[in-house]
Amino acid sequence: MRKFAVLGSAILLAAVAAVSIHAKQDKSKRPSPPATAKCDLGGGKSITVDYSSPRAKGRKIFGGIVPYGEVWRAGANEATTFVTSSDLMIGGQHVPAGKYTLFAIPNQGKWTLIISKKTGEWGIPYPGADSDLTRADMKVSPTSSAIEDFTIAFDKGAKGCTLSMEWENTRASVDISGM
Repeated sequence: MRKFAVLGSAILLAAVAAVSIHAKQDKSKRPSPPATAKCDLGGGKSITVDYSSPRAKGRKIFGGIVPYGEVWRAGANEATTFVTSSDLMIGGQHVPAGKYTLFAIPNQGKWTLIISKKTGEWGIPYPGADSDLTRADMKVSPTSSAIEDFTIAFDKGAKGCTLSMEWENTRASVDISGM
């Protein structure tokens, strides 16, 4: 009887270990792996965006799997996080230091960046306009070549950074300045 108890305990321990290992899977092996974009604003002030980067894989992206005029989670998997250590101006809108979630509304000629106060969600569904901190217009331009991996990046400028989102053949950007 004691052998059965020991064997049962060993099986239970192995099952718990397997579940634990699976839960801590390597996110870099996902079809949409994690990525990070950072902007150093100087003086110890910074912005960090953590997102998952889906791949185009020959699909029609904007106006296709990402419909025009609808809120999009700006990435894949977990929600795209936006963390700023200082107050900012984003597209002319005030954003206090803190942690937020990014969404976007893509359209052919103009995008809207949504900065949501709600954090910790998976990525969809969009929590609604009542959770928005602010919305900012984004400029849209074509890319010089096709972009396979969805990318969020910062370009450093004299007064701050330009946040850009690129995928397929589209680049959407918005200026960010420190306060």
